[in-house]
Amino acid sequence: MTRFLLAHHDDDGVDVYQAFEPRIAEDAVAHQRFGAGFELDRMTWIKPSFGWMLYRSGHATKHRQQRIVRVTIRHEAFLEMLTAAVPSSWERELHATEAEWRAALHGSEAHYQWDPDRDLASKPLERRALQLGISGSLTRRYAHEWIVRITDVTELAHDIRDTVVSGGTLPTIPEERAYPLPPALARQLGVTPPA
Repeated sequence: MTRFLLAHHDDDGVDVYQAFEPRIAEDAVAHQRFGAGFELDRMTWIKPSFGWMLYRSGHATKHRQQRIVRVTIRHEAFLEMLTAAVPSSWERELHATEAEWRAALHGSEAHYQWDPDRDLASKPLERRALQLGISGSLTRRYAHEWIVRITDVTELAHDIRDTVVSGGTLPTIPEERAYPLPPALARQLGVTPPA
């Protein structure tokens, strides 16, 4: 399966998605940063693919995932997180031995994995979506420094779910397109080269 880093991005930054219990999302939207209930001392996972976020959260219905937020973060922050990231499973192309990979993973505050992407109706796509986990200083900087804006998109998630059930026309969402990466970083992440 191909690996494309697709995300909605513009001059302001790049959009990623997270699902939370209501109190965390409400506080984040109100203060435009993460605070009450957001755990700074554990790894937090962000997803550039809205379709994958909808699938993982059951369109914002699963326990402790009843609210979805779109977090726009600065480009330089996103690139810093990606540059620090180590794959969550051993890949021979990136680390010669499993021991080398484990040492890199243990020493990194960012992990990534490629999961089967989904469309808005949660149908599997013939590509993989990046999921990025951050911890330590990266989580603190993400929560307090790097955010441009936080938007609650739970109602949109529910509208999409209801439209899928009724067979209507899906709402428009921000277009996700290939995110521009330096060639060395694209190789590090295992991004599928353009055809």
